Amino acid sequence: MAGRELRAGVNWLALLLAVAGAAPAPAPEPPDPPRPRSVALGTPTDGHLRHGVRLPARASALRTWDPILHRSPSRAWRRNGTDRLVATLRRVARAHARAHPQAPPLLVGDLSRPRGGDFGPRYGIIGHASHQNGLDADVYYPRADGRAEPPGSLAEADRALSRSLVRRFARAGASLIYLSPGLGLGGGVLAPIGGHEDHLHVRLRERAR
Repeated sequence: MAGRELRAGVNWLALLLAVAGAAPAPAPEPPDPPRPRSVALGTPTDGHLRHGVRLPARASALRTWDPILHRSPSRAWRRNGTDRLVATLRRVARAHARAHPQAPPLLVGDLSRPRGGDFGPRYGIIGHASHQNGLDADVYYPRADGRAEPPGSLAEADRALSRSLVRRFARAGASLIYLSPGLGLGGGVLAPIGGHEDHLHVRLRERAR
């Protein structure tokens, strides 16, 4: 008798386990909606930024620098750009680090404000005439002494590394690069100009809509 009761109990347990196993699995959580692509509106000197992306304060092979407070990292509202600009900066930084493992991290200054627009003198020192629609970024020349801060002038920069960095941004799709005449580079998208003795200014092409 006890044996039959035990077998019946086992059968009921097996049936319950089978029913439980047949229950449908909970539906997976729906994926997050895709982030809208960034849009650079107007021009770099008279424009705005829609759906901008913030460059991380620190990332692989990259650091940010606040040119007003003279410290790293830069404040969040000074480091916004199109998704493509932020991706390009990070990609170039990683490539630069692989090619020059002993070099200091890529040091990035101002991009644009969160929604773009005016970035003039009221935001510090002489301000920017451009940097208004998320396509521009200032990148400091690597220092010859390896310190992770901007050079005081081109005399403190590693010129070979600086030239390599300029060429790398040109290959990455820049439409314009302002740089120091002292680097001895020019032509194509390279525009030697005064006021760039410690950094290059890279601008990407506007993405077709």
